[in-house]
Amino acid sequence: MAGSSAPLPGVEPPLTLIRPGRGWQALNVGELWRYRELLFFLAWRDIKVRYKQTVLGVAWAVLQPVLATIVFAVFFGRLGGLDQHTTLPYPVFVYAGMLAWGFFAEAVSQASQSLIASANLLTKVYFPRLLVPAAAVAGLLVDFAISLAVMAVLMGFYGIAPKATVFIVPLLMLATVVAALGVGMLLAALTVTYRDFRYIVPFLLQIWMFASPVAYPLTLVPERWRIAYSLNPLAGIIDGFRSCLLGEPIQTMSVAISTCVAVILLIAGAAWFRRWERRFADIV
Repeated sequence: MAGSSAPLPGVEPPLTLIRPGRGWQALNVGELWRYRELLFFLAWRDIKVRYKQTVLGVAWAVLQPVLATIVFAVFFGRLGGLDQHTTLPYPVFVYAGMLAWGFFAEAVSQASQSLIASANLLTKVYFPRLLVPAAAVAGLLVDFAISLAVMAVLMGFYGIAPKATVFIVPLLMLATVVAALGVGMLLAALTVTYRDFRYIVPFLLQIWMFASPVAYPLTLVPERWRIAYSLNPLAGIIDGFRSCLLGEPIQTMSVAISTCVAVILLIAGAAWFRRWERRFADIV
């Protein structure tokens, strides 16, 4: 029959054999680019699932950082006296820090559970597994955009005009995505192999938040310890966010160190993910 794709008698159909690569050859950037449309659809799926059958829908993207800011302003600002260490209105100060931290914490949490949540997909079809945690991180960019709009309203309410440094924010956001993706890939691989990590991740993020300058300025850390403190990738990034948005002096050294650590985390996370990727379909 004309146009039929049935194989001819006695002719073997072509066979494509997919094998896991070794070392850094497994990080096939060209392959990831070819599957970029799948990344978009996976991210869009995560967005729809996250707010499906919720009463408030995407309003949760606003309520979470706002409620956290109120709690910080009352307990850390008024009762803890941290509002005395900044000349800015403390709610604006905290919310600016919550922008980067809120995205990072939620991205790491979602990415760490992404492989388990996509277990049926992993066992049925081939695609670069890196797309799963990457989609979990990418889907939260919508929430960040909404939170950034709330930040603009908050700045307008307190009469704070944006400075020229606001144009550096996209670069800091890229550094936050890099850090979140690196940590997320590492924890995603560990969570598949060792299910205990589903309980460890929330505890880890809670400690990490208090070790980051969300509720207090970076300048509160003694200068002799500031470089070591900036090895926390969120330390310089959060302070950079706050400085660029609110026109405060930028701690350039801390931002540079934290950004370099974020890149190292991405490389390490990708290497660990690729090392264990061949086992995911068997143990997920």
